[in-house]
Amino acid sequence: MPKRSAGMLLYRPSGDSIEVLLVHPGGPFWANRDLGAWSIPKGESEPGDDPLQAALREFEEETGQAPPTEELLDLGSVTQRGRKVITAWAARGDLDPETVASNTFTMEWPPRSGNLREFPEIDRAAWFDPSTARQKLVSAQAELVDRLISALEAR
Repeated sequence: MPKRSAGMLLYRPSGDSIEVLLVHPGGPFWANRDLGAWSIPKGESEPGDDPLQAALREFEEETGQAPPTEELLDLGSVTQRGRKVITAWAARGDLDPETVASNTFTMEWPPRSGNLREFPEIDRAAWFDPSTARQKLVSAQAELVDRLISALEAR
């Protein structure tokens, strides 16, 4: 059974377009990666979890801020390489990326050293225009930006 995650794509107006908030994974494996490494704020959901509640919870865990809960747009699901299924919603909102503070995880680093170190789940967040966001995002998640734009144009 594939792993499942749920997340939230925050957007805000920017001129005649929008910007979307993306997060960059923390830890040593991602430190020097940029294009194709960013994500929407998301996290694993357990079997039986309500995906929307998981998305709202994970947004807060990854950003340290409460997510918007009004006028949520269901963006459906995408499947990443490795078969992980991401279910996402979009919400209009704004936050200062400098105030983002995520939860942490512990791992042995360097490998086989016996040293346990703590790292933030995300090490930074930033706003991007849709074109740049598609380049920054893990490839399967780029579809979520396109779905958001289509949903906003249909309004």
